Amino acid sequence: MTRPPEDLLDSTRRALLHRLAVGQSEGRAPSLVGAVVRDGQPVWSGSRSMIDDHAPDDNVQYRIGSITKSFTAVQVMRLRDEGALSLTDPLERHLPGTRVGRLTVAQLLAHTSGLASETPGPWWERTPATLRPELADVLGEQPVRHPAGSRHHYSNPGYALLGALVEQLRGEPWSEVLRREVLEPLGMARTAPLPQPPHAGGFAVHPWADVMLPEPLEDTGVMAPAGQLWSTAADLCRWAAFLSGDDGKVLAPGTLAEMRRPATEPDGDEWTAAYGLGLQLRRQDGRVLYGHTGSMPGFVAALWVSEADGLAAVVLANATSTVPVATIAADLIRIVAEREPRFPEPWRPLPEADPELLALTGPWYWGPSALVLRLRADRELDLSPVGGTGRGSRFRAEADGTWTGLDGYYAGEVLRVVRDGDGAVSHLDIGSFVLTRGPYQPAAPVPGGVDPAGWQPS
Repeated sequence: MTRPPEDLLDSTRRALLHRLAVGQSEGRAPSLVGAVVRDGQPVWSGSRSMIDDHAPDDNVQYRIGSITKSFTAVQVMRLRDEGALSLTDPLERHLPGTRVGRLTVAQLLAHTSGLASETPGPWWERTPATLRPELADVLGEQPVRHPAGSRHHYSNPGYALLGALVEQLRGEPWSEVLRREVLEPLGMARTAPLPQPPHAGGFAVHPWADVMLPEPLEDTGVMAPAGQLWSTAADLCRWAAFLSGDDGKVLAPGTLAEMRRPATEPDGDEWTAAYGLGLQLRRQDGRVLYGHTGSMPGFVAALWVSEADGLAAVVLANATSTVPVATIAADLIRIVAEREPRFPEPWRPLPEADPELLALTGPWYWGPSALVLRLRADRELDLSPVGGTGRGSRFRAEADGTWTGLDGYYAGEVLRVVRDGDGAVSHLDIGSFVLTRGPYQPAAPVPGGVDPAGWQPS
């Protein structure tokens, strides 16, 4: 019997708290807060601190650093979906006068613009915003370090530019747009650019001695879209649920899926890290996670979502370094996934099926390669290779009688059912690839033709 989403086993809860306790102790964190979301609902939170019986709860604010970038990226993608900009637009088209106007919106989102990682000195995270009153102050004399589009190079100034882009197109401050368009609709009342009590203080822990030093808490000004926000574990659970698949009131699910696809080709088949459009991707324990990590002086944070497991985890700490929050958050997901694996959705028959679509199901062949076409809900088609190796995709039905690839090799490609003069199905066409009912079927229009002698034993 399926348990309700709020019910975790006691043994699982203890294992989660134990992982936090180990993280706080070994990471020497003044405090550590963690939370887990399952199927869009918070199911657990816990904390540990250096003060016995005085651990913070999930309503205490921490700085979340570069997790802020995921919020900025959502604002930009909203503008894209509204038609106010295109991801291929050069920045200059919407935000003139930056000296890097040839860089595209997509390159800034994915950190492939080639911009420098940081601003010119002094260290922007620990100094007042008054030292950088203008956007030009975060770029410096030589802002570009690599040719645009040539490589992933993480850039904080790039997200300052994206925040300025939001302000330019909306005509009001970045933080106000964020509050009205994103935070309020998602019920994230405890997320803000500046701290609101109760909030944690930020500390540096000495690397070789068990002593601490308070870190300054500065307003970063024009750099705010790169790492300014404060939030709570409870609010970040709402953000994780949103990133898992919004209902459309903030951003369409298809756009969220676009954001979490790698924007550049990951290194090798066994890649461990990649970056999408404002979201980091990480492969750990055999699962793919997406979300973001963050750090500011005195604080580190991590938020991961495992789509396959229906799980997400948040970890916040008030120490500048030494606390492996990204690993701890991944471990919280692993603990729940291993101890209480997700129940699959029950199989249900389709409410109805078009006989013409049913007739399309079954084996098809791309040359000698065997594939199977299956009919899913909402007229969706699933093309998969026989034996598990080869090209496959899911296809969404369109109003014009075609299908569009949703994933895999044929993502974005068009599938057409081609009929002969009598109306009978001749073959399937996917981006000029001909799929036939038999391997190199002689009667089908196979490009290059089929040898009239047919298949031979030798």
